[in-house]
Amino acid sequence: MQPIYVVEDDANIREIELFALKNSGYETEGFECASDFLKRLRTKTPSLILLDIMLPDENGISLVQKLRSDPNTQNLPIILVTAKTTEIDKVKGLDSGADDYIAKPFGVMELISRVKALLRRTKPDKSKDALILSDIILSRTNRSCQVCGTPVELTYKEFELLSLLIQNAGMVLTRDVLMEKIWGIDFMGESRTLDVHIKTLRKKLGAAGKHIKTVRNVGYLADKGACP
Repeated sequence: MQPIYVVEDDANIREIELFALKNSGYETEGFECASDFLKRLRTKTPSLILLDIMLPDENGISLVQKLRSDPNTQNLPIILVTAKTTEIDKVKGLDSGADDYIAKPFGVMELISRVKALLRRTKPDKSKDALILSDIILSRTNRSCQVCGTPVELTYKEFELLSLLIQNAGMVLTRDVLMEKIWGIDFMGESRTLDVHIKTLRKKLGAAGKHIKTVRNVGYLADKGACP
């Protein structure tokens, strides 16, 4: 089981949250500030985040927005835990991209109930695990790729790029959209990075690489033709 990350600068509250989660069978990690949390996030992704709004180095609302703008963390379940209890505070928290909101002081039973409910709602749908385009099959659970039944080894970015193209099969994705979604940077001056990845991806896919079409001066698309 992946851990639940608790980001809370109040040591007493953080310990209560960690203790309650551990007693409920969850693996946990606690962080006093946003910078420590973000550093850890680069090496391991949690199953859920309990996030305080009032952190010493960054506002929790802006932190949620940052996570939602990153393709690697945009779907992470997030519960805001804060002393702010007005309706406008809750609206701001949820509008920023948080999935749920718990006001301090809170009961331990309510906390665990909210965590369980959110994990149930965000549990991956196994029936939607596979992405298929003709004889190309991607598994998002184990990040594997097969072409005509043969395993193909893809890098992290190649897998993300192919996944995005297949999910939008038949639609032209512009260069700037692909760069933003996969690399999280502006397109300007970075077209070579995208072109090299497309070239390598086509080569690895062999005959099925023909499904990745170039739309001159626009971008790329995955077509729905049959593998020869």
